[in-house]
Amino acid sequence: MIDIKLLRENPQAARASQHARGEDEGIVDAILGADERRRSSLAEFERLRAEQKTTSKAVGEVMGRLGKAKKTGADAAEITALEAEANEARRAAGELSDRVKSLEATAAEAEVELSALMRRMPNLVIDGVPAGGEDDFVELEKRGPAPRDFAAEGFEPRDHLEIAEHLGLLDMARGVKVAESRFYYMVGQGARLENALMQLALETAYENGFVQIGVPTLVNPTTMAGAGFLDSHADEVYKLGTDELYLTGTSEVALAGFHANEIIDLAQGPKRYTALSTCYRREAGSYGKDTRGIIRVHQFQKVEMFVYCRPEDAEDEHARLLQHEQRMLEAMELPYRVIDVAAGDLGGPAARKFDCEAWVPTQGKYRELTSTSNCTTFQARRLGVRERTENGTRIVATLNGTLATTRWIVALLENHQQADGTVVVPAALRPYLGTDVLVPGGR
Repeated sequence: MIDIKLLRENPQAARASQHARGEDEGIVDAILGADERRRSSLAEFERLRAEQKTTSKAVGEVMGRLGKAKKTGADAAEITALEAEANEARRAAGELSDRVKSLEATAAEAEVELSALMRRMPNLVIDGVPAGGEDDFVELEKRGPAPRDFAAEGFEPRDHLEIAEHLGLLDMARGVKVAESRFYYMVGQGARLENALMQLALETAYENGFVQIGVPTLVNPTTMAGAGFLDSHADEVYKLGTDELYLTGTSEVALAGFHANEIIDLAQGPKRYTALSTCYRREAGSYGKDTRGIIRVHQFQKVEMFVYCRPEDAEDEHARLLQHEQRMLEAMELPYRVIDVAAGDLGGPAARKFDCEAWVPTQGKYRELTSTSNCTTFQARRLGVRERTENGTRIVATLNGTLATTRWIVALLENHQQADGTVVVPAALRPYLGTDVLVPGGR
């Protein structure tokens, strides 16, 4: 979540961020209202608690005088007066106690309301992020080779599924048989191609100082919510109700929770981690979209990068993550472009996101292969990840980025296909496959 101090000090910036996302600006005022009720209730609660201590002393004092009067045989009028004074002191103390309890309850209610509202509020977008929705991105650059002119080469390109089935790389029908639609088997050279992609991605991460971690793919609600995946995208997550666990759609979730509730040492620079994991997504709301092949599936492999760093270093780290992704795409010899994703298409935790989209010839458009997001302090604040400074501790920043996924096979097959139905393997993958060309019947 975001820092409440930012909302108090600059609510207009928060409203502007919500406006850029196309989301409710009124939540900012709702949060500030709940915050004010909580703070004022707590202030009055503390004031009355102090008064309550004074009143309790007064009750004790008058009760002491009454007891002494009775013990020493004071006259009836004095005892009656002291009893009246004691009754009034007890009445006032009781009334004060009721007010204290009421204020405590009011503050607790405001705290619950504030917490709920804060969890609905997405991260504040960084200045310069384009406003609008999915189609309002800004194209930053095109890289890699130019898209091939298949007409000039004298043949009609096949789509990735036709190529994969011709080569025996993929079996969609058996995936449906054992599970349901959007599941599949990678077979022979297909499985090896997927593994080659992942291994090259991991080596790219190693060479750039990332430490590999084998992560759980089931996490508890605290971790899933802390990473920001139970807000607006909860319907896309698989939940195991009996065990109160969630299947992760990216290792970002487990990596975000790795240092939860810890104070980490960033004196030597950012902590950079990478993980290869199986990912699961329900793809809720995608009925009828990309049903052919493996562009949008329920299960896939992915190599993820994750960084913990000082907030002031986050934008530089974001640029580095993008460079690592571009290095992988260029090794795959793919035409691609980089886009600055519009605010309304960002996930809740992201303050800025860059996507790399590769050209898919049979669709005549670019499709996302990688994303890298700067989540600033949003996730770390929820998960309690801090660093020690000269003045105490402070929340760190987190970032994430993709180095390879199963979806990359779509672009590889379509861009490197040949007229005879074979596929040329990019040079960077050949050491992992032991071949230059994918052919029917290959193993």
